Amino acid sequence: MRFLFDQNISHRILKLIPEKYSGSTTIKNEGLINAPDREIWEFAKLNDYTIVTQDSDFNDLNSLYGFPPKIIWIRTGNLKTQAIVDILIDYSDEINKFIVDIKYGCFEIFKLKSK
Repeated sequence: MRFLFDQNISHRILKLIPEKYSGSTTIKNEGLINAPDREIWEFAKLNDYTIVTQDSDFNDLNSLYGFPPKIIWIRTGNLKTQAIVDILIDYSDEINKFIVDIKYGCFEIFKLKSK
């Protein structure tokens, strides 16, 4: 599973995510900082990434143009990088199901699970 982390998520996340996400990258690493959302969306589509973001812009693009790429939209407000990693781990089963499901293009996570 390969994620493309939007610029609203720290590039440091790559050092913290589990091995199963090792093919992931960030907008910064791909030279796409401040690129238009449509350019990022196209990059993700061409390179088989799922976009992980904290804003609605990519979901809007999926509504207009369909998917891929798929979107994981973390709707929890500002979080530390480790908290985002924890969300990806906590929701890994659901994310895996979402990635292979051809009916849905956006997986929204509204809040952290209680532990």
